[in-house]
Amino acid sequence: MMSLYQCLLAVLCCAACARAHWFHPAATAGRAAATTRVETSANYWVQDAQAAIDARLAQVESVKKARNVIMFLGDGMSVPTLAAARTLLGQRQGNTGEETKLHFETFPTIGLVKTYCVDAQIADSACTATAYLCGVKNNYGAIGVDATVRRGDCQTASNTATHVESIAEWALADGRDVGIVTTTRITHASPAGTFAKTANRTWENDGEVSQMGLNAKDCPDIAHQLVHHHPGNKFKVIFGGGKRAFLPNTEQDEKGSYGRRLDNRNLIKEWENDKVSRNVSHQYVWNREQLMSLNDDLPEYMLGLFESSHMTYHMKSDPQSEPTLAELTELAIRSLRRNEKGFFLFVEGGRIDHAHHDNLVELALDETLEMDKAVATATQLLSEDDSLIVVTADHAHVMTFNGYSNRGRDILGPSRDVDLDNVPYMTLTYANGPGFRSHVNDIRPDVTAESNYRSLDWESHVDVPLEDETHGGDDVAVFARGPRHSMFTGLYEQSQLPHLMAYAACIGPGRHACVSAAHLPTAHFFIALFALFTPILLK
Repeated sequence: MMSLYQCLLAVLCCAACARAHWFHPAATAGRAAATTRVETSANYWVQDAQAAIDARLAQVESVKKARNVIMFLGDGMSVPTLAAARTLLGQRQGNTGEETKLHFETFPTIGLVKTYCVDAQIADSACTATAYLCGVKNNYGAIGVDATVRRGDCQTASNTATHVESIAEWALADGRDVGIVTTTRITHASPAGTFAKTANRTWENDGEVSQMGLNAKDCPDIAHQLVHHHPGNKFKVIFGGGKRAFLPNTEQDEKGSYGRRLDNRNLIKEWENDKVSRNVSHQYVWNREQLMSLNDDLPEYMLGLFESSHMTYHMKSDPQSEPTLAELTELAIRSLRRNEKGFFLFVEGGRIDHAHHDNLVELALDETLEMDKAVATATQLLSEDDSLIVVTADHAHVMTFNGYSNRGRDILGPSRDVDLDNVPYMTLTYANGPGFRSHVNDIRPDVTAESNYRSLDWESHVDVPLEDETHGGDDVAVFARGPRHSMFTGLYEQSQLPHLMAYAACIGPGRHACVSAAHLPTAHFFIALFALFTPILLK
């Protein structure tokens, strides 16, 4: 038998080993096994299912009008991205990970939408933005116009008969306020879906239009439309990147980057001048400190452009100078909810998509978790009784979650399996993209032996070499919470989303919940009315 001294020494050694190897994949696997012993009991899963039934039965769906509507859009947030991100979240918290849920994954209703364009099997962010914001499917690369407009067809797009309205316009027409928040350029395809009418998503500034040999007067660029056209010039909150589309190419911004406009116009000043002419309080900000200084006295209109191009990835950003998506979302809600009639807010976690395109899997998952934090912030600030929150994606990506790893294995590491040549492969891999490595004697290289393996800029290995990884054609998930959330269940066309939101909010064209059969007089009312008037009619 061991002496007391030997027992104490063994305990101390084990503790030291655990501390030293806490984040080692093998240690993670051991910790995972220890934390899941209760799951070996069949009764555990039975109780879990019964608790889930009780939770569903306890849900009471609000039938009030959705005074506020927020649409969260994870650009490129495929279903495998969700599964991997929730696992990463759990593992960051010291758990096995697979059992974890993102905040919005707890919403009571989940559905699936089909993402194809009218002319494309696999969509881009322009045609999808037109679908989920304007309620109309159109062609690849075009925004806010119907499918009679092909990409680059300036002449057809200049015909206002081809223009389609967004849910942002429907909200404004009802007297509500509107805001847009994104981690991409504010003129990028997704946020542009709320306000732009253009035949080409790349026409973010007049220089891009001119390069096509076109006249910017005939095809106004997206930044110009945001500042000077309806509905963009009515938006109370505009937060994102993309400052370069608003400045002349002869002028530097606050961080030393030059603009890209060729018309020598400063659209930021023109935005400010417009608000002065309308005698409304307003503020332009370009860093986090300025933004946070507005907390105690929010102006009526806010324009925040924090980078020349896209905002910096969260894991690479300077928290002192660049706000998080959750912070931007909070200020937007606090500003917009001052309108008694309510608001519509579009929030995009846009850099999920960019990281996937570059095969930077950890950054893609972290950006997903950052958007989840923004959703959690919104749910804390708004009542489920009168505020509808919808979370979805525009399209998928070709990242796969594969292999036969043990429970709790490092989601960002290699599978426990190897290929036929005894070479490791990653649990999260891509079908294509820039991360391709040339084979040596028809054998894949061991990517885990690379000097920069697992750094933020390390590209996961892929099968097909491409400059950029492509989108995927998968259906994407929809999560809904708030009034009429059950309308979002099932499998349906992506273009139905704004109509469903409008139904719950009683705005825009088409049928509204406020005048549905549920709100008409009941049968008892008609019986009572008949009884009241029958004696009179029989006289």
